[in-house]
Amino acid sequence: MRIIPTIRLLFVCLISLTILSAVDAADVSQGAAEANYFPPPESKGGWRSLDEPNDIRDIGGMDPDKLDDLKQWLLKSDQRGFAADVIRHGYVVLEVERGNSAKTDSRRVASVSKAVCATVLAIASERSQHGLTPRKMTFDDLAFDFIPWAKPLSDPRKARIRVKQLFNHTSGITPEATGASNRGPWQHVLGHDGGPHTAKLAFDPGTACGYSTFALYHASLVCENVTGKPYDQFAIESLLKPIGCEHWWFQYFEGGGPNGGKRYGRHPSHSLGMPSRDLSRIAYCMLHAGQWRDRQVIPKWFVEQTAKPTHNVKTKELRFKLNAQTFSHGWQLPARLEGASGQGFPEDARYKPGSGGQLIAFVPSLDLVVTRQTGGSGGWEFEEYLRQACAAVIQENTSR
Repeated sequence: MRIIPTIRLLFVCLISLTILSAVDAADVSQGAAEANYFPPPESKGGWRSLDEPNDIRDIGGMDPDKLDDLKQWLLKSDQRGFAADVIRHGYVVLEVERGNSAKTDSRRVASVSKAVCATVLAIASERSQHGLTPRKMTFDDLAFDFIPWAKPLSDPRKARIRVKQLFNHTSGITPEATGASNRGPWQHVLGHDGGPHTAKLAFDPGTACGYSTFALYHASLVCENVTGKPYDQFAIESLLKPIGCEHWWFQYFEGGGPNGGKRYGRHPSHSLGMPSRDLSRIAYCMLHAGQWRDRQVIPKWFVEQTAKPTHNVKTKELRFKLNAQTFSHGWQLPARLEGASGQGFPEDARYKPGSGGQLIAFVPSLDLVVTRQTGGSGGWEFEEYLRQACAAVIQENTSR
């Protein structure tokens, strides 16, 4: 008489286990789908987004009240037009626009271009190692071996500059602390017009840290010589189009001087403009160790190397007086800022601020991307924006 209830109990248990297994399998499948999500181009649907507070909390893993506070902070932080995005688990959880379109406004992003340029050069270097470019190049190679336009060198010490020193601001090329205006033409950039700030290095390569836009101008020429293509063309083909970017703008310099057009030619610099949502794609690709869907777009080694300083300079940066150890391959490390400026950031956070309130950032441990684009110039509280975005993450969900 007791056999039937026992059989019934076993049957119920088996059904329960089956249901639980199915639920667990669905969760695993959903988790895998989340990890493999990459947004289509904006013209084909673009980034997915969350608008309801419960979805922002339960799916995005963000505190909706803190995001509301961040929105108000963004609106009060300055009077510029801007577009800003916070993306968690591949969802836009906060987007704020004032005058600028997050999807289509491609005005200049100032020094954010430096991080993009270093990323593009990493792709060029990786391709060159596989024989896919006219010349081979590593970040440890001598930079001016790839800048024939600079010969003869205006300072013999330039011959000792490594490619990576163009990115981490230890090259000695025209630091912004000298007061030099960040402009062309190429004759001026390469130190051939007699200007004291461009003709001579401010310090021996690798001995100090001086934030330099001119060094990144040189990097765009390195890219052109290695790849056989103008910097903008290679950047578009190798990075922007593969990750679904659709809007961009690149700066060009003329040669300059009486014979500058013939001697130097017209070339793109590293400076560009992009919408906030397209900047987010670059950060999102970095967040995924350089992968986009089934393609390794950015070399994994580059993403890994950006997580640490790429030089041994311990003195302060010359203009901004920052800890030199915050500078990596074009990207910067906010957790290494000194004092209160460096608080509230995970160690693996990478960001690049740009004059005028531009920002690109990603935090792998939080599965977080943060961007802002204004097209303007001037100071702004870059770190506070990223700090508040990090603080809005619901910590128990960070391992998702």
